[in-house]
Amino acid sequence: MKDTIRLQKYLAGCGVASRRKAEEIIAEGRVTVDGEIVTAMGTQVDPTRQEILLDGKAVRANDDFLYVLLNKPQGYVTTLSDPQGRPIVTSLLSGITARLFPVGRLDLDTEGALILTNDGELAQKIQHPSHEVTKTYEAQVMGRPSDKMLQQLERGILLEGKKTAPAKLILFARKSGTSSIRITIHEGRKRQVRKMFQAIGHPVIHLKRIAYGTLFLEGLSTGKYRLLTPEDLKKIFIKKIPLQNNK
Repeated sequence: MKDTIRLQKYLAGCGVASRRKAEEIIAEGRVTVDGEIVTAMGTQVDPTRQEILLDGKAVRANDDFLYVLLNKPQGYVTTLSDPQGRPIVTSLLSGITARLFPVGRLDLDTEGALILTNDGELAQKIQHPSHEVTKTYEAQVMGRPSDKMLQQLERGILLEGKKTAPAKLILFARKSGTSSIRITIHEGRKRQVRKMFQAIGHPVIHLKRIAYGTLFLEGLSTGKYRLLTPEDLKKIFIKKIPLQNNK
């Protein structure tokens, strides 16, 4: 019977990071197996017989998974460390001793819903394009985009040589020369929402993610978090476009 497992899958299963991030960690030469640095992707290991270390510390299976929804403030980075000394999102998780990592990212100047966990497999599922997990944002943009412009964004526009996937947009407020628009997408390109509105000539002034699937912030104050239940996790993968105004 085969008892080996791919190294990156083992690291993810132990809650070290998502599988994608685990691959980066391996490539950086931070993992050793029986004292030897391993950088090759797909390396098979037997955790019951081999010593696996990350940055010199033993990596062991974690059966106590935690799932957190954080209302990220502006000015925080979604990494576990920052060479520029900017505040990191995990510093907001007071009272949690488990090592959690962000699922995906939110830009420094974007606030709102961010999931953190130590379950690498779930993180991979949320981020993998095949699952098309929707993310809903509220964007305040300059000016008043026409219906035609919003329809262009819904159908998809060319960004950096690649067309965006279909999106859902709802204009829900206009005032003082700005418009507030709810946009739901399932892609995860860097600064995608900002680039989409910039492309039609209406740059974003303020951006907040309010939901994954139908999992909303539901009154969670900025900088605060709550633990997610199994029912909450199911909501992440519901593809129905969320229309309610939960903030």
